[in-house]
Amino acid sequence: MLENIQATVEAWPFLAEGLWVTIQLTVLGSALALVLAIILGLMAGAPTRALAVPGRIIIEFFRGTSLVVQLFFIFFVLPQFGIDLPGMVVGVLALGLNYGAYAAEVVRGSIASVPRGQWEATTALSMSPVHRMRRVIFPQAWALMIPSLASLMVHLLKGTAIVSVILLQDFTFHLDQLRRVTDTTWAYAVVGLVGYFVLALALTLVMNALEARAKHRLGRGPSLREILSPTPTGKDSLATAGRGT
Repeated sequence: MLENIQATVEAWPFLAEGLWVTIQLTVLGSALALVLAIILGLMAGAPTRALAVPGRIIIEFFRGTSLVVQLFFIFFVLPQFGIDLPGMVVGVLALGLNYGAYAAEVVRGSIASVPRGQWEATTALSMSPVHRMRRVIFPQAWALMIPSLASLMVHLLKGTAIVSVILLQDFTFHLDQLRRVTDTTWAYAVVGLVGYFVLALALTLVMNALEARAKHRLGRGPSLREILSPTPTGKDSLATAGRGT
């Protein structure tokens, strides 16, 4: 045990570098996935076939092919056509395309879940399609899609481990190096589990904060400040006053 701890302390600078690579892949991959999800989700849910059909084809293609295959295609095949990308760009691109296709269905479904009365109200107000989507429909859909997007982002975080196959030195890559000087149980079941759990927890807390903010803007819940520093209101105030008398 002491030998394993000592080896981990000695390897910590390398593990920290790997954690930073994993964080970059998660943040940049999630950003790309979110942008693609919004674009493809709007396309797939569009009333015109000229937008809906291409959007659906792109979504099904990237959902229906393996992330490993996509990663290898971008890293090994594209250079044969003169497109040679750095390893970090390849990782972000593969993660963004793959998880963006899954998230696109979340976006499309959330937009379709907005009550029909909201759509009819924007029509009665003679709003343009862009104005209607930006000011009324999408803010409501955004609050609905955040929990599902949060789950996908946690999956994306765990999916970053696959980039080690193209020798990108992420957290998993350095865990494997640590395994060579310690036992497998220590490297993966202790250091690896704790490391990925902390990152996933931080990501979940950020997404929960975004969800609270989105719901508060729609008048459906308290603000993040009220959640973190609740103050007695209404009946709670009366109860507090009663206990003080």
